[in-house]
Amino acid sequence: MDGTDGLAEVMSERRQLLNLAYRLLGSVADAEDAVQETYARWYALPRERQEEIASVGAWLTTVASRICLDQLGSARSRRERYVGEWIPEPVPDAREWAAVPAPVDPADRVTLDESVSMAFLVVLDAMTPAERVAFVLHDVFRYPFAEVARIVGRSPEACRQLASSARRRLRAERAPAAPARADLVRDFKTAWEARDMAALVDLLDPNASMTADGGGLVGAALHPVVGPEAIARYVLDLARWAPGMQLLEREVNGQPGLVARRDGVTAAVAAFDTAAVGTGADRIARIWVVRNPEKLRRWPG
Repeated sequence: MDGTDGLAEVMSERRQLLNLAYRLLGSVADAEDAVQETYARWYALPRERQEEIASVGAWLTTVASRICLDQLGSARSRRERYVGEWIPEPVPDAREWAAVPAPVDPADRVTLDESVSMAFLVVLDAMTPAERVAFVLHDVFRYPFAEVARIVGRSPEACRQLASSARRRLRAERAPAAPARADLVRDFKTAWEARDMAALVDLLDPNASMTADGGGLVGAALHPVVGPEAIARYVLDLARWAPGMQLLEREVNGQPGLVARRDGVTAAVAAFDTAAVGTGADRIARIWVVRNPEKLRRWPG
């Protein structure tokens, strides 16, 4: 391939690599670093070696996946030092990307679908690194197990078992829940604005939980808040601690969510999951609130 065509082919893979790395790592910043390292390794190859590679995309995917696998292995020790709960970095929809002051290359946007919902990413984060890579490559990006095996460094059958184990984890965690409903999220916002404790409690599943991530940089509950009353009290206390806070309905990882802004700055992003209760009516089952400012850089403010 000549220089111009070669560069175009290599760079055309950037968005695919970023989408893969984000699902593997749960962090746009880490995904960008992994993709940058992948390209650094490509350009470090002698020209003769580059020309020998039949599929540039396959080579880049293999290298990016292995970099992510290494990062996932070291992430566990980093998480042990993390202050409070760790939640994947939330990503905005196209409207929010466009509102960020610094120009954002379309290739740096994560494609939003069910495989980037907060609930999905939280379950992925509980998997072993090998499970996560095998599952995402095969079930999300449709790579055959023979290719996954070459990337993970295990046999195709071992990778098949890893993906099967990951599916069982996903079914066990996601069985009672469903994607957030916009009307429930809107009602939650309305009840919070009205400081209506009873209305908030009524919107929450009896087993509801809320997890907050401040990363030790801002105030946040260090452990999940469990139960409708406890959650309602917590969010109403936030209203008292942060006067002037404004809640906005926004898409969070492709699902209805809320963004809290204060003085024009994004202070928190909340994602939701719902569950059906005995009466057949849906209630909010899980809330994830990201307050760590390092995870909110792609949100306006």
